[in-house]
Amino acid sequence: MITRRSFLAHSTAALALFAAPTHAMMPRFLSDEPFDATTVEEMARTLSEAPYSPRPLVPEAWRNLTYDQYRKIWFNTSKAVWADTGLPLQMDLFHPGLYFPQAVEVDVVANDRAHRLAFDYALFDKTDKAPELPLDETMGYSGLRLRAELIKAGIYQEFCVFQGASYFRALATGQNYGLSARGLALKTGDRDGEEFPDFVRFWVETPAHDSGTFILHALLDSPSVTGAFRFEITPGTPCEMVVRATLFPRVMLDHVGIAPLTSMFLYDETNREAFRDFRPAVHDSDGLLVWNGAGEMLWRPLANPRDLGISAFVDDNPKGFGLMQRARDFQDFEDLEAHYHTRPSAWVEPLGDWGAGVVRLVEIPADKEIYDNIVAYWRPREALAPGRAHRFDYRLTWGEEPLRRRDLARVGNTFGGLNFAQNAEQMVIDFDPHPELDVPIEDISVHVSSNDVAVSSGLLQRLPDGQGVRLAFSFDPEGRTSAELRAQLLRDGRPVSEVWLYRWRASA
Repeated sequence: MITRRSFLAHSTAALALFAAPTHAMMPRFLSDEPFDATTVEEMARTLSEAPYSPRPLVPEAWRNLTYDQYRKIWFNTSKAVWADTGLPLQMDLFHPGLYFPQAVEVDVVANDRAHRLAFDYALFDKTDKAPELPLDETMGYSGLRLRAELIKAGIYQEFCVFQGASYFRALATGQNYGLSARGLALKTGDRDGEEFPDFVRFWVETPAHDSGTFILHALLDSPSVTGAFRFEITPGTPCEMVVRATLFPRVMLDHVGIAPLTSMFLYDETNREAFRDFRPAVHDSDGLLVWNGAGEMLWRPLANPRDLGISAFVDDNPKGFGLMQRARDFQDFEDLEAHYHTRPSAWVEPLGDWGAGVVRLVEIPADKEIYDNIVAYWRPREALAPGRAHRFDYRLTWGEEPLRRRDLARVGNTFGGLNFAQNAEQMVIDFDPHPELDVPIEDISVHVSSNDVAVSSGLLQRLPDGQGVRLAFSFDPEGRTSAELRAQLLRDGRPVSEVWLYRWRASA
């Protein structure tokens, strides 16, 4: 990799980087390299053929920053990349240190050339309490943030952040950040521990003046695999990403997570008794939605288990999956600070044939809302072999719940507890209003089942004020500590609702 210092920052070549005048605070360019559509993939392929070499650490003083010290230094958005150029995109940079002991390289791409940005401390503001730190312009950054004119011309609002390992997150216009995505997950939930690949270098293409879609490339590296990623990002409502991921394993990958999503679920109506909190619920996502290859819509409410929980939904060529936030009213959370009701949902739509595998859900016990304890991803049935490329393309949509089977009533909420006689467990499922349910209640049949326990036939009733219908059924766990449950509404033998899937767990 070329890291020589370039004279381009002071030459006419640098001025050619932009159609409008270059911002005065643009960082220096440390390298100037050819760049095309194959560059990152060839870098990943070459890197995979060599032994893994971890990136160097940033200077110790940066690594030893306390949380308060780290927050005393922040990017000055008036000095963003492409500020004052009239271009539709601006890029902010994050300094390294504290939770980010290794930096990433950031390049600006224009005219088929990649220009690596120097670390420039002058781009950051700080308080008079910020510590003195050693400066090295080759150090790199910890990540980047993208902003665009989402609502009003001249006002650039953030819509996407890439920072830490291979994590990134986005939101639709008007929402607040919640769940995250990752480039890749490896061995999530395995006894031997998880491996976290890193995005080690980013290339952001200079946008055209009339562009509403922005292109970012990323190089991934870890002891087990390298990868080339291309993100085609269109902000707005929703924010949409077309992701092209090409992986080059160094070893046989028998547990790989494609298009992983990471979120937080602390409690809702099903487990609120475990938390002394005035809020009715605390979560970034409340359910896993799967549109499987057979055309079924599966809804699995999330849980915060006492022990590690792993679920696998076997499939062949899934149509999509994602972590949803269906609770959308302030009253669902009563939180004036976190605004959980405005957190985005994220939906993964495979582009092309993904073959056989499972949508895997990992639920990790958590006692605080600061922990991301939910992971969902696609795990291919066949291991990914070294020595060749493995391609996975998908569309990742952030915002409200995306397009799905509109002919089915969706699950609105789930409740659980003891029945009136206090001698059996009772589950209550509310289905949202839907035209298929606007018939006499006796014309809607109920299918409730479990391979673990005997369940009652179920009682279906209408909710008041046209709020949908409620299904209630009970079961005796007979000493079991968990049971898999399934329910669905039908008319004339055909489905008219999502399939509700639930793993009941004993509370004590």
